[in-house]
Amino acid sequence: MKFSMKDLDWAADTQVIAPEVRDALVDAFQQKYADKPSLSFANVLYYLGGLIVIGSMTFYVTSAWEALGGGGHLAVALFYACMFLLVGRWLWKGKGQRIPGGILVTAAVCMTPMAVFGIQEMTGWWGWHEPGSYSDFYLWVKSGWFLMEVCTIVAGLVALRWCRFPFIMLPVAFSLWFMSMDLTAVLYGTDFSWEQRKLVSVWFGLVMLVGSFLVDRRTEQDFAFWGYLFGLLAFWGGLTSMDSDTELGKLVYCCINVILMGVSVLLQRRVFIVFGGIGVSIYLGHLAYDVFESELLFAFALSGVGLAVIALGLQYHRHKDTIERKMMEMLPEILKRTLPQFRV
Repeated sequence: MKFSMKDLDWAADTQVIAPEVRDALVDAFQQKYADKPSLSFANVLYYLGGLIVIGSMTFYVTSAWEALGGGGHLAVALFYACMFLLVGRWLWKGKGQRIPGGILVTAAVCMTPMAVFGIQEMTGWWGWHEPGSYSDFYLWVKSGWFLMEVCTIVAGLVALRWCRFPFIMLPVAFSLWFMSMDLTAVLYGTDFSWEQRKLVSVWFGLVMLVGSFLVDRRTEQDFAFWGYLFGLLAFWGGLTSMDSDTELGKLVYCCINVILMGVSVLLQRRVFIVFGGIGVSIYLGHLAYDVFESELLFAFALSGVGLAVIALGLQYHRHKDTIERKMMEMLPEILKRTLPQFRV
């Protein structure tokens, strides 16, 4: 449950708590959450500037950069990474500005792919197949990118050791997501099929989700969000792109998405209900346009199902505590203790 200042004022006015208790709580909460990110205009500018910096050295690198060669790529990456690290550490440690400092450390981690690419370009060693221009890193699935992704993940985890800033998980989770695609080329070579790519993406995404679950809520800061997001992109994206020739297979797909929506309640993560809701909508669209296209009554029947779901939600809200208590009683104690909301 979430409480606001108005709730504390109400509690003090109705004598649920004493006014001095209310003041003590406000002071304690302000101290506890002083360093927590908030939606202030300054923080919006910090993140906007950070994303522009990261994008300029990653997504927006064009083929014009090829003229720099391997040495140029390495020099630029090292210069910017060192500059971002030094200024970020100074802001983090010296000035107590943890948000802009952490964003700059994240930008330094994002320079890792370019640095590794420069070294590989200079040595001519790619591990597998030469991937081509660095500007293609964000466009094509190739085994030659694999080492760049591994090094970025390692760099991000090292940065997290001394800078406990959840945003650093963005390049780590992003690289894992890319790895879920490039791993197919590593395992099967250049002649991999789309079915193999989808299968690898599903299983890799599932591993990412399990890994995010294991770190979820183990600290006060949220280090699992980006893992959940990119894990779902890999798992759900691979699952959705799979073609099923049977209605049973499509129904199973819908059921998996319903399960994702249920998981969102257990983990208290809205990202699961977003992907699950989109998946259910895709299945209903299949029914409307492919299965029951000539049936006039389908839309009316579907609206009735929607109303029934709303009625079910009303009943659940009315008996929420009883239902959730009984559901928790049915879970084994060892499984119950793994749920994120029971960890912190």
